[in-house]
Amino acid sequence: MTSHAAQVKERARAPLGASYWKLWTSSGLSNLADGVFKIALPLLAIQFTQSPTLVAGLSVAATLPWLLSALTAGALADRLDRRKLMLWANLSRAVLPALLAAVVLLDVGSVWALYVVALMVGVAETLYDTSAQSIMPQLVRRDQLSRANGRLYAVELTTNQFIGPPLGGLLVATGLVAGVAVPAALWLAAVGGLLLVPGAFRTEREQKTTLRFDIAEGLRFLWNQKILRTLAVMTGVFNFASSAAFAVLVLFAVGPASQMGLSEVGFGLLLTTSALGAFVGSFMSERVEARLGRSTSLMLTIFGAALFVGAPALTDNPYVLGPIFFVGGMLIVLWNVITVSLRQRITPNRLLGRVNSAYRLLAWGTMPLGAAAGGLLAQWLGLQVMFGIMGVLTLALLGMMPVLTNKAMAAADVES
Repeated sequence: MTSHAAQVKERARAPLGASYWKLWTSSGLSNLADGVFKIALPLLAIQFTQSPTLVAGLSVAATLPWLLSALTAGALADRLDRRKLMLWANLSRAVLPALLAAVVLLDVGSVWALYVVALMVGVAETLYDTSAQSIMPQLVRRDQLSRANGRLYAVELTTNQFIGPPLGGLLVATGLVAGVAVPAALWLAAVGGLLLVPGAFRTEREQKTTLRFDIAEGLRFLWNQKILRTLAVMTGVFNFASSAAFAVLVLFAVGPASQMGLSEVGFGLLLTTSALGAFVGSFMSERVEARLGRSTSLMLTIFGAALFVGAPALTDNPYVLGPIFFVGGMLIVLWNVITVSLRQRITPNRLLGRVNSAYRLLAWGTMPLGAAAGGLLAQWLGLQVMFGIMGVLTLALLGMMPVLTNKAMAAADVES
């Protein structure tokens, strides 16, 4: 190995720094709250309704802000201090479940109250997540991004999907109030972690511009970057399919009348298998990317994602679905680490908030549409037919892979 190559490798493996690990801890608490809350909401919803459309509508409400307010969130992340935006977002997310807990205690709860809270928590999430992805290149060096994102995904996915779902099921089983009160406390604790991250994280602005101009600049950058544009569309298609499937999975899995017949805790444990796979994948992603190359790695994830979404069409056996969800989770996080790190490298820091939000408008704006489609298709055609349709749709993403060659991605990386 040449001296220069050794120096590059040594720099990439250098410590990520105290500020990064403080953000990492805060993100773990925040995502644990997310994990509990996202399971508590549908389990609360089925106390009020058994309609697939209404249950799926809860996912629509939670993800609709990515369609309506993502671009504004990105512009704000490039105008304001990104850490402070994250603080205010988590404070809002702490207050909203606390209010819902009060509503449940007063016995005036309804599925519509869940809709309102899900929508408002979703708005706060757009601010938090856009700022969190945009702040990363300000905390670690460019050559450390894959490792930093991998470690961050490890804690996020472990807490959000590995610990959070079974904990959420257990809390709701012990009492409806606990399922929403605990996330409020966790989001408040995450605020404390963010307060320990020193420094200012506001980007330099050369001139005063309007919010509309800022949004348009971010959209133009994304549109002119063929690699990022293609990845955003592909992620959007997968998120449409996965949102459709998982918006109504609770009806397929939970209760004696369901096909799987699981309890609330059993449902949480089933989802935990995908989180465990994602946890393993977060540590493997950097090595897999280096060994297989980015293009082959991304192609592999599409096969895993299609099986992940479509497997319930083939079986209702939890001992079969569990391993499939494990492998799917492992491969999906590989996609995330590769694509997020590439986006952070390609995009100038002053534009990163806007490009992240424009990307997520395409990638995540499809989630409420998918959730709505999942509910309607399940109502009309049945749950397992809907799962099969979404699996085939995910597999069709292979048709876009010719754009994502290793050469094209390397060229986009170098141009930045």
